[in-house]
Amino acid sequence: MNTGEKNHSRTAVIGIGNILMSDDGAGIFALRELEKRYNWPDNLELIDGGTKGLELLPFVEDRDRLLFIDAVDFGKEPGYVGELNKDQIPDHFATKLSVHQIALPDLIGAGRLLGTLTEELHLVGIQPEYIETGYGLTERVKTNFNRFLSLIIERLKSWGIEPETREVTKVEN
Repeated sequence: MNTGEKNHSRTAVIGIGNILMSDDGAGIFALRELEKRYNWPDNLELIDGGTKGLELLPFVEDRDRLLFIDAVDFGKEPGYVGELNKDQIPDHFATKLSVHQIALPDLIGAGRLLGTLTEELHLVGIQPEYIETGYGLTERVKTNFNRFLSLIIERLKSWGIEPETREVTKVEN
């Protein structure tokens, strides 16, 4: 997580999840891909939120826009990709997939209560198949992972944030 000067950018993408719980780590794996594949403008900050919950409050306060990326139980087939707006997020997490999701509605509630949370808040999620101990995504989630990344980028572009594709150099062993 970037712990430099608080809120130097006005938009934040926050990856949520536990990479040691298989598909539950989808938000963190997506954040890493966004960092690896693209250069981002200065007004965007990518934040590894892991399982921090309410500890993220200082990182979300006074932003113009927030985008959470996470594994979400949409009640669909594994790999389904969807988006939730700020009003849908608390209701959608009434059934928790994992411990970190208990705190996401609490984080939103605390930010609203304090009056420091933006109204421009969204979540892009992917339906997990397996959220038990294990490293890496299941094949069904991997199949739609690029669609997950595409929806994240579509949301950012709708906010006027354009990524620049990085030149990736292959390292030979």
